[in-house]
Amino acid sequence: MRLRLLVILMLSLAASGCTTERRHELLAADPAAPPPAGVMAKHDIFIATTRKKDQDASVVFGRDRSEELAFGRVGVTVPKGHQVGRIERAKDGKPGDPAKEFAATDLTIYDSPKAFAAAVADQGDRVLVFVHGYNTGFDDGVYRLTQIAQDTQYPGTPVLFSWASGAKTRDYVYDKDSSTAARDDLETTLVTLSRSPRIKSIDIIAHSMGNWLAMETLRQLAIAGNRDLSGKLGYVVLASPDIDVDIFKKQMKRYGKPDKPFAVLLSNDDKALRISSFIGGNQARVGDDANADELAALGVTVVDLSSIQSGDRLNHAKFADNPVLVQLLGDRLRMPESLSPTPQQANERVNDIAGGLGQAASIIVTTPLRIITLGAVQ
Repeated sequence: MRLRLLVILMLSLAASGCTTERRHELLAADPAAPPPAGVMAKHDIFIATTRKKDQDASVVFGRDRSEELAFGRVGVTVPKGHQVGRIERAKDGKPGDPAKEFAATDLTIYDSPKAFAAAVADQGDRVLVFVHGYNTGFDDGVYRLTQIAQDTQYPGTPVLFSWASGAKTRDYVYDKDSSTAARDDLETTLVTLSRSPRIKSIDIIAHSMGNWLAMETLRQLAIAGNRDLSGKLGYVVLASPDIDVDIFKKQMKRYGKPDKPFAVLLSNDDKALRISSFIGGNQARVGDDANADELAALGVTVVDLSSIQSGDRLNHAKFADNPVLVQLLGDRLRMPESLSPTPQQANERVNDIAGGLGQAASIIVTTPLRIITLGAVQ
C-alpha cells in the first residue's frame, strides 16, 4: 500500500510540471549569431560542477557524476519581453530565439580552479553562489540563476554550483546521493573563491535539496574552523529546504548561531516537500515546518511565505518565481549585509512592490527576537 501511494504521488508530481523527460539542451542557440535587437541583457553565469561532460555538445554537462570538479562560464541572453519571475524557454529540441526566450550563446571552460577564480574576480568583488535543487538539469540551473540575477539586479557575479542531479522525478535517491557526494566540492569552490584577494563577499542561495548540500558544507567549514570563509561569507538564504528538521537542528548546532544574515524561507503549502516528507517516513521538512519559533531559536530568520502565490502548482520556488518576492530578495542582496531595514521600512517596501504589481502580499518574519508581519496589500 505504501509503495502504491508513493507511485501515485510521484506521478502527480510529474503531471504538475515539475518534471519532464525532455532533452536538457543548453547551447541550442547559434553561438556565432550576434545578439538581436530584442535582447534585454546578457549575463555571464560562472559554473563549478561535479557533472561529467556530456557527449552531446549542446547538453554540455549531463547527469553522471565526475570525480573531478569542472569550471566554466556560460553567456546567457534575456529577451526584452521577459517578465519578472519567469523563465521564458524554447520548446523541447528547438533552438532558443534570443528575441523571445532565454538563450545560451557562448561557453568557456577553465582548466584550473585558479583560472576560474581569477575570471570570477575580474567581474567584481562580490559573488552569489547558487546551489540548485532536486530534479534539475544543467540547463535548468543555468537559466534559473540567470533569471535570479536579472530579476534581483544582483550587484555582483553569479556562480552556479551544479551538482549531478539526474533531472528526473524517479531519481530522488540518486539526487540525494549526488548532493551528498558533492559536499567537499562545494567546500573547495567556496574556499577557492574566498582566497582571491579581489573577492570581498560571497553570498549563498540554496534551493530545495540544494540546502542539504549547502548546510552540510557549512557544517564542514565550521568543523574546519572556517565557518565564515575567512570573514567573506555574506548572506545565506535557504529557500524551501528539503532537509529533515531534526537533521537541520544538528547541522545548525554544529555550525553555531550565525554572525551574518541567515534566512530560511518556508511555506506550509509546498507540495513537493510533502512528497519528500512522505518518502522520508513522514518526517517534517524544514521548508514546510510550522514551528518557526523553534527554527528561529537556532539563530536564523524564518520567513513564512505560505500566503504568497507561486508561479508553479507545487508552490516550491516562490523565492524566485513570485515577482514580489524576487524583487524583495534583490532589495536585501543589494543592501550591504551590515545594514538591515527597520520593520517599518521593510513593510513599506513590500507594499510598494506588491501594490505596483497588483498582488496581495503578507509575509511573516520570525527572528530570534520577535515576530514581524510584513505587508497586507490587495
